[in-house]
Amino acid sequence: MRQLVLVPVLVISMLTVAAAQTAAPAMPDCAEVARAVQDMMRQDARLRDWAQLARYHDANEEVKSTNAAVQVVFLGDSITDSWRNPAFGGFFPGKPYLNRGISGQTTPQMLIRMQPDVLAFEPKAMVLLAGTNDIAGNTGPMTNAEIENNIASIAQLASANGVKVVLASIMPVSDYHVGTQPGAIPQTARRPPDRINALNAWLKDYAAAHGHVYLDYFSAMVDNRGMLKAELSADDLHPTAAGYAIMAPLAEAAIAKALQ
Repeated sequence: MRQLVLVPVLVISMLTVAAAQTAAPAMPDCAEVARAVQDMMRQDARLRDWAQLARYHDANEEVKSTNAAVQVVFLGDSITDSWRNPAFGGFFPGKPYLNRGISGQTTPQMLIRMQPDVLAFEPKAMVLLAGTNDIAGNTGPMTNAEIENNIASIAQLASANGVKVVLASIMPVSDYHVGTQPGAIPQTARRPPDRINALNAWLKDYAAAHGHVYLDYFSAMVDNRGMLKAELSADDLHPTAAGYAIMAPLAEAAIAKALQ
């Protein structure tokens, strides 16, 4: 009889342990709540203006009001956007160029921005640097073919409006600094080098086939491991001032070639 009594006691003990293990999770701390609110606000802003047309609306109106001639528009993501930073040497001071980069953007967003941020100025040339965020899935998973189609559409819109096209290679990435960023995913995982290489090969071929200029940043910034040179980036993705110092004359040469 004693054994019959012990069995239910054992079962009750096991149920108590299981209940304790499945107890409600701890309440999030203030930092977690703040991050969640920030994420919600960013998502709300994205849904309201997915392509971020508002980013340059006022600046565009100001440029148009002065009737200033715009020779070249640079369309791109954070690598273009950050170029204006004085710490990186500034964005072609004294040149009739417009910087229309937006951090984090992908090619479908840039395609929507073509009219207000590029074509409205009737530039002689456009420099497009795009694709790395598409690979990373910033606006959802995208195949190489989908990225290529968007870039082709951007180039076709420019050409149809008499704008010369400069297609910049996607920049290399690395994993040299990931150890300095706790919990960070290596850029080589988010942006696999084999996809970058495949898209760059397509960009080069597409430019040659359609009379565009291929701007090869990649070869000037890659090391013998196929990575972005450690001294040219602090985060394995974005150029430092030394990186922009390499990019600037390459861009100028490509623009000169396009305008010949």
